[in-house]
Amino acid sequence: MNNRHTSHVDTFVRDNLPPPEQLPEFLFTTRELQFPAQLNCAVELLDKKIAQGHGDSNAILTPNEVWTYRDLYEKSNRIAHVLADDLGLAPGNRVLIRSPNNPMLVACWFGVIKAGGIAVATMPLLRRLELEPVINQAEIQFALCDERLMDELSAAIGATAFVQRTLQFNGSGEQGAGAELERLMAGKETAFNAVATASDDPALVAFTSGTTGIPKGTVHFHREVMAMCVCAGTYTVQPAPDDIFIGSPPVAFTFGLGMLVGLPLYFGASVVLLEAAPPLELGKAIGRFGATICSTAPTAYRMLLNHLDEFDLGSLRKTTSAGEKLPLPTYREWLAATGIRMIDIFGATEMIHIFISATGADIRPGAVGKAVKGYQACILGDDDEPAPPGTLGRLGLKGPTGCKYLADERQKNYVVNGWNLTGDVCTMDEDGYVWYQGRTDDMIISSGYNISGAEVEAALLPHAAVSECGVVGIPDEKRGMLIKAYIVLAAGFQASAELVTELQDFAKQTIAPYKYPRAIEFIPEMPKTQTGKIQRHKLRALSQ
Repeated sequence: MNNRHTSHVDTFVRDNLPPPEQLPEFLFTTRELQFPAQLNCAVELLDKKIAQGHGDSNAILTPNEVWTYRDLYEKSNRIAHVLADDLGLAPGNRVLIRSPNNPMLVACWFGVIKAGGIAVATMPLLRRLELEPVINQAEIQFALCDERLMDELSAAIGATAFVQRTLQFNGSGEQGAGAELERLMAGKETAFNAVATASDDPALVAFTSGTTGIPKGTVHFHREVMAMCVCAGTYTVQPAPDDIFIGSPPVAFTFGLGMLVGLPLYFGASVVLLEAAPPLELGKAIGRFGATICSTAPTAYRMLLNHLDEFDLGSLRKTTSAGEKLPLPTYREWLAATGIRMIDIFGATEMIHIFISATGADIRPGAVGKAVKGYQACILGDDDEPAPPGTLGRLGLKGPTGCKYLADERQKNYVVNGWNLTGDVCTMDEDGYVWYQGRTDDMIISSGYNISGAEVEAALLPHAAVSECGVVGIPDEKRGMLIKAYIVLAAGFQASAELVTELQDFAKQTIAPYKYPRAIEFIPEMPKTQTGKIQRHKLRALSQ
């Protein structure tokens, strides 16, 4: 991955990319995916829109304010100045960004990229113990944080040794330094010469959790951000400048980054950002803003279907579903209620965005879709070679994006013979349609979130009442899967509804609220193998 065009003075991320033999094969099969050697994705997505005369067009809408493209351009430039001039950011430094979905979050992301930094956006719900490994693994030097989310970040920074400076934004002023970033921005120029990064300079590190619960940092280049916009936008969703995007995924998810930042700006459209977007609030906002393209999980669409009389969804033209398998009944009910054929999209943080989908007449209900233009898909057999149609096996992908874990031995498990292995078990028919069957690991996918059962177990086991614990996902109509904990009680404790609530609250103290076990069952003994390993398949069978 050595590139003579690199602008990065700090080469930590580049130096910790996987060795060449562990990298996937990259494909650049179309004209739009032929990127120049030097490329800054912030310039491509934002600065060029200003040059093309979009400055006065709306870019970001919220319940409280409207930002034009020029507003976003000028504020991101001022942030870039703060980073480069006041903090001394060097190209290649990592900057953690922590905020709900709002305009300043987007401005910070662009400011970091323009200054040549590497953006590390984190979920706003993460707690201290979840932030610490992000800071340590990426060796974060600077942090930009919404004032309201500082408590957990401050605790994490105090337990680590890398962060040199933290600036708060969206401040009320009540905590003194709450608006420090805005105060520093006020005296900066509204123009900034973006660093001339290489197309394969790292632009972001997106963290995901594997089955062990240990987060993995996935590195993505500037060209991969643009490939995301081409493949998800030009080849799949196909938005227009008058479209208004809306959705629920956090921008810290690469799915959210694509659907709520990359695609809207790439096509000169606008986006509605909601700091919280539970289904019913999302439904209200669709009508209020006249949103035309909605992106959320099947769980949310099922909820909207149950409350259709409460919302005006008439402005919607397209809806995309991601995060979990789209149930066929949900697809059919949505089509009958709205006349819209749901676009099911299949992606992974390791690949930055989507790689399997279908739109319009190409949708085959029940199938996820076919390889998005620019990608190749196959089903790998036990010999790690592509298998014939109808074979049940592991889904493999190649395309313009690919997995590059940051200094992580698990890279060898994700990339095999140049194919990215997503951890999904699928079949593929003779027409190339992919039919999802399940996960190869014990990852729990609930309401669009990937949740490690081992991580939930680790949050419950310290409780004095817990002797042993096994966490699995069980089928659930609303969430796709429900997190269920099976617990063997320690001596002296009795099962009760009160203890269930106590254990749930205990877990919420160390892990994000969406990860807590919504169901807890007390059992006399844990099923195990002869070597002492918990047999989670037997736990899942208990709920069938």
